[in-house]
Amino acid sequence: MCIKFEIMTAIELKTILIHRISEINDISFLQAIKTIPDSKIEAGVLKLTSEQLDEIIASKKEIENSLFIDNDKLDKDFTKWVKASCK
Repeated sequence: MCIKFEIMTAIELKTILIHRISEINDISFLQAIKTIPDSKIEAGVLKLTSEQLDEIIASKKEIENSLFIDNDKLDKDFTKWVKASCK
């Protein structure tokens, strides 16, 4: 088994969390997860940097143009890539 650890940036980790959470359909579990960021965000207002706003705008355009990969397909492709890189 080949295990490689890489240090993720906050943005990379947030992206992974967003994708993983989007796969969860259990309402009570999602509500429990929601309490964590609720405790870290002041007054319920999320302040975004200009870079984050630009990324959101760019992402919306990509979605409108179907420039995205289904999460299940991405997981399968990633698994294949990891197995191939460990040979």
